[in-house]
Amino acid sequence: MKRAVCPGSFDPVTNGHIDIVRRAAGLFDEVVVAVGVNKSKSRLFAAEERLAMLEQATAELPNVTVAGFTGLLTTFCQEQGAHAIVKGLRAVSDYEYELQMAQMNASLTGIETVFVPTSPEWSFLASSLVKEVATFGGDVSALVPDFVLGPLMEKLAARRAGGEE
Repeated sequence: MKRAVCPGSFDPVTNGHIDIVRRAAGLFDEVVVAVGVNKSKSRLFAAEERLAMLEQATAELPNVTVAGFTGLLTTFCQEQGAHAIVKGLRAVSDYEYELQMAQMNASLTGIETVFVPTSPEWSFLASSLVKEVATFGGDVSALVPDFVLGPLMEKLAARRAGGEE
């Protein structure tokens, strides 16, 4: 059975993330969506919230599970018995960075990275852009799942009001 890991911070999960996970689920027997948990990084959503959002986003995919991880992705992959890492690529700039990471990961553990080009409709999409557009009142309802939109707007409103959550 071939298992892959699809890692990210998913802060918040977007329709582009879900597209890559769905496509990975069609390529591998099992996919583990790995949510990076780094307490030193400032995130809009707590790790538990990001995990819950991804669980809801992938609920209809029977071969997909969601887990958090700290430390090296390659260590997590070994613990999971993963054969590959799946990364979505939006642009050439993503490829340049991800290629270096793939080569480093392969040199550490021999795990291969599979690059999946983002669907054209999501090629511009990044969590950071979603947060920025929403912060300034832009409509991001078509970019994130419905169950993400409400909490996203609430977090951003709290941040604007000075009440960091």
